[in-house]
Amino acid sequence: MIYPMTQTTHAPAQVDQARDRLDAHVREMVQWHFSPDTGTPFWLEWAGGAGRDPRDEVHGFDDLALIPRFEDEWLRKRPHETWIPRAYAGRPFQVFETGGTTGMPKQRVSWEDHLDDYTEFSAMLDVQYPEAFPHGAHWLMLGPTGPRRLRLSIEHLANHRGGACYFIDLDPRWVKKLLADRQHEQARRYMEHVVDQAATIMRHRPITCLFATPRLLEALDARLCIPDAGVRGVFCGGTSMTPQVIRFLVEEVLDDRAALVPTYGNTLMGLAAARPVSAENDYALTYHAPQPRAVLRVVDPDEPDRAVDYGQWGRVELTTLTKELFMPRFLERDEAVRRPPWSGCPWDGTGDVRPFGSAQKATVEGVY
Repeated sequence: MIYPMTQTTHAPAQVDQARDRLDAHVREMVQWHFSPDTGTPFWLEWAGGAGRDPRDEVHGFDDLALIPRFEDEWLRKRPHETWIPRAYAGRPFQVFETGGTTGMPKQRVSWEDHLDDYTEFSAMLDVQYPEAFPHGAHWLMLGPTGPRRLRLSIEHLANHRGGACYFIDLDPRWVKKLLADRQHEQARRYMEHVVDQAATIMRHRPITCLFATPRLLEALDARLCIPDAGVRGVFCGGTSMTPQVIRFLVEEVLDDRAALVPTYGNTLMGLAAARPVSAENDYALTYHAPQPRAVLRVVDPDEPDRAVDYGQWGRVELTTLTKELFMPRFLERDEAVRRPPWSGCPWDGTGDVRPFGSAQKATVEGVY
C-alpha cells in the first residue's frame, strides 16, 4: 500500500475501488476462517452452534453485522488453540499481548502479520520520507518491549531496510502502576533510567532512525539534541498525540531538522499511518488503517452499529481481516473524530485519537 505525500484529496472512483477491494477481501477472509479445511476453531464452533454458514451470507463488509461483535474477554480466557486456523495447525506460533490498560492483557497468537504490516509501512517510508529513513541506517527503539509485538516489528522494519535495531529495557505497565499509586518520584526515576539507556546508545552507536513515544521523545530531548546526535527520522507512536503535541515535537524537540511520522497501532490491528503533518495543515492528525487488512470506523458509543458523521467524535471500532485473525467490529478503548477519505488512502480516517472517555475522566497513560 502506498501513501503519496503530495495528494490530499480523493476522487469518488478511488473510494469505490477501495470499497470493492475491501468487500472482495472480506469474502476471502470469511471463506478462510469458516471453511472446515482452513478455518478457525472458535468461528467454526460459533457457526455450528448458530446453524448458519457465513460463507453463504457475507458478501461484503456491511454483512459482517451478521456475525457477533468481537469481545475482548475471548482473547483473555479462551485457550490459544481456539484461535489457530486449521491451515496453521502444528506450526509454532508467537504470543503477543496488548497493553493491559483495561485489565488482564489480551493475548493473540501470530505468525507473520507483524512482519507484513511493517513491510508495508516500509514501502510508505520509501515514498514519503526516503531521506529521513534511509536504507542501511541503524534504528533505536525507545518504547515498550516484553510481550508486545512492537519490539519484533521495529526490528523487522530496520532489518528489512538493511539496518540493525538497538533496544532499551522498558516496562510501561510498571510506570502506569507507579503513577496510579501516585508514586511520581519513582516514576520520574524510572523514566530517567529508560532515557539513560537511550542516551548511552546514541552517544556510542550511529543511530539515524528512532522509534519513540511522545513523552519519551521529549524526555530524551532534555538529555541531548536529537538531530545533532544524527537522527534524521522519528517514527512516533502513542495515543497522547494532539496537534499541540505534534507541533511541540516538530518545532521544539526536533528543531524542524528531523522528520516526525506519527502512527497509531496496536497488537490487534497492526499499523495505521498518518497523513503527513505540517504547519500548513496546523499539525492535524488523521490516521488511516491498513485496509483491507484492517478497518477502522468511528461509531456512536450508544449505538455502535451507526457510524457518526464526518467531523464528529465517536468510539473507535476495529475489524481485523487477516488469515491469522478474524476480529469483526471490536470496540476499542479509544475515541476519535471521523475524517473523510484521502487519495493516499481512499477510505475513512480517524483523527485526534485519544483514550475513550478521557475528556470526562483522567486516564493513566504512563510513557505514552
